[in-house]
Amino acid sequence: MGGFEEKKETCGTICLKYLLFSFNFLFWLAGGVVMAVGVWALVEKSDYISLLSSKTYAASAYILVLAGAIVMVTGVLGCCATFKEQRRLLRVYFVLLLCIFLLEILAGVLAYIYYQQLNDELKQNLKKTMTENYNKTNHEHITRAVDKLQQEFKCCGSNSSADWAESTYIRSGAKGRKVPDSCCKTITNLCGERDHPSNIYKVEGGCITKLENFILDHLKIIGAVGIGVACVQIIGMVFTCCLYRNLKAEPY
Repeated sequence: MGGFEEKKETCGTICLKYLLFSFNFLFWLAGGVVMAVGVWALVEKSDYISLLSSKTYAASAYILVLAGAIVMVTGVLGCCATFKEQRRLLRVYFVLLLCIFLLEILAGVLAYIYYQQLNDELKQNLKKTMTENYNKTNHEHITRAVDKLQQEFKCCGSNSSADWAESTYIRSGAKGRKVPDSCCKTITNLCGERDHPSNIYKVEGGCITKLENFILDHLKIIGAVGIGVACVQIIGMVFTCCLYRNLKAEPY
């Protein structure tokens, strides 16, 4: 009877080992995905981050990159801990899983909070950023971001093209321009002199609506990936605890 129970326990341990190994392989792949999403969120349209006064969006993306890198290392450690059947390694592995879990939950929560605040932030700051810092010395990144925003999203001004009448750039002369050349449907030198709808983008809601939708789409992906992978990690922590209990205590 004792031999049967010992054999049964061994089979259970073997099953747990292979389940945990399979999980770690998938977990390692998930780490690559998490890190890729974080990098994508930072690199894709990265110029637009300079138009945001809050650093929450960038922080969420950086947390995902960090979590993804740790996940990939942890996946390898998990495989070693599983096959060597060392309780100490399993403890380290479990703690790392828990830390990554908390990091990804944090990224997801930050993305959700910023999702709620984004509209107010853009309303308060985008117009000011565009009108006060465009074409100013030491603010070339703002100028580049605004030009890219207006061209890629086919818009002009924060709320409308009329916003540019209040800008330091236009008031200082701008060589007769009424709007920056990047507002033009076809960019040529000094095309901003003519602000007729046939020449420049007159989009309802201006660039603020376009940028908000763009950032919101990115935040949804950051939040979903962070919280989704974190939930999957719970399975790994359960498997780790089960295997840890099934293994005999290490001799000291």
